Amino acid sequence: MVFIDRTDAGRRLGEALRHLRESAPVVLGLTRGGVPVAAEVARALEAPLDVIVVRKLGVPFQPELGMGAVGEDGVRVVNDEVVRDAGIKDDELALVESRERAEVERRAQRYRAGGARLDLAGRTAVVVDDGIATGSTAKAACKAARARGAARVVLAVPVAPPGWERRIGDDADEFVCLETPEWLFAVGQFYADFPQTSDEEVLDCLEQARRRVPCTAAAGRGVGDPPVSERELDVPAGPNLLRGSLRRPEQARGLVVFAHGSGSSRHSPRNRFVAGVLNDAGFATLLFDLLTEDEEADRANVFDIALLAQRLGAVTDWLRALPEVAGLPVGYFGASTGAAAALWAAAEAGRDVAAVVSRGGRPDLAGERLGDVRAPTLLIVGGHDDLVLELNREARRHLHCESRLVVIPGATHLFEEPGTLRAAAEAARDWFADHLQRLGAPTH
Repeated sequence: MVFIDRTDAGRRLGEALRHLRESAPVVLGLTRGGVPVAAEVARALEAPLDVIVVRKLGVPFQPELGMGAVGEDGVRVVNDEVVRDAGIKDDELALVESRERAEVERRAQRYRAGGARLDLAGRTAVVVDDGIATGSTAKAACKAARARGAARVVLAVPVAPPGWERRIGDDADEFVCLETPEWLFAVGQFYADFPQTSDEEVLDCLEQARRRVPCTAAAGRGVGDPPVSERELDVPAGPNLLRGSLRRPEQARGLVVFAHGSGSSRHSPRNRFVAGVLNDAGFATLLFDLLTEDEEADRANVFDIALLAQRLGAVTDWLRALPEVAGLPVGYFGASTGAAAALWAAAEAGRDVAAVVSRGGRPDLAGERLGDVRAPTLLIVGGHDDLVLELNREARRHLHCESRLVVIPGATHLFEEPGTLRAAAEAARDWFADHLQRLGAPTH
């Protein structure tokens, strides 16, 4: 197969990716040559377009041979085999890296012109390049997308060598390629027209994409959605200060406090995605770290449900006196082991929690406390998460409050499949909209 040009390749690739349309993806083009291809993919998927700025680290005496790549957010990939075979010394590698990082910064500033990057938290990121030779830049781009919070990364290219997926490893969740020729010496050999892409072309692609998909929609927020303020804060829990992120729409009608699962934090892309859906529905959200850094080092603390529930309760009591959210009805959203902590804390006498939602949770870990929960409880589980689904069914039998079990078809434990996390978030939104609204009117 020979592509006419990058536009032709992008159109063909877009057709192969149409199965992703329902997942509301964000398309990311590798600068510079991947952007014209990505622009056509974004058009086919009716998705927003952004760039990922990545630079190849070329061997000093053979620049076309990549020994690694660097990208935004400090992303770095080094091909140790190439470095070793080429006899590259540490200072030589450092010099090349310094030069290319400066170029990453220059291009990033120019392409965004001071504007913000699209929010990838909890979303499917489709990383697109015009082809893969060594795979270093593509791997770095996937790492950069993951660093920006993408819940799922799809790497899509028109052409790559056989076995190209192994070069990327688990930095991508899905791979799409139109052609894998046995002999690939250079990507350009599979294009009839393969000129260098200029900065101006990149900017033009981005501008045309913005006209089709406005930035408000690209970020997952509609024009009519309420403005949201956000601030980082230190949350007191006894003698400890825990880091948190509070988001509050104007005229918030409730506050949802998140309890993340083991191995996660307030930066969890999935919980941040759910929080965004709740914010759009008019709910304030608090994501915070239940443990200090020192405490997290002891893995026993991560599974100490009583300790986590105590922290959650202390933070809830503190929030009730915080002026910007005081008076709002409070709900809990727990994931994995955090769901057990949320139910345990909700069972405390006088806690006055309006509703609890568990996503892929382990309510069984709340043990005998389940029978004391009075807050209406929604249990959300993936249809393919067999063990956790059975644990939730059994735990529900011990709840004496209003409860419901929602099974998301096709979802596994982490809700990584297209559209499944959004379905879970919308179920949580509807539960909170019903049960938190009963206890109070919007505040001003």
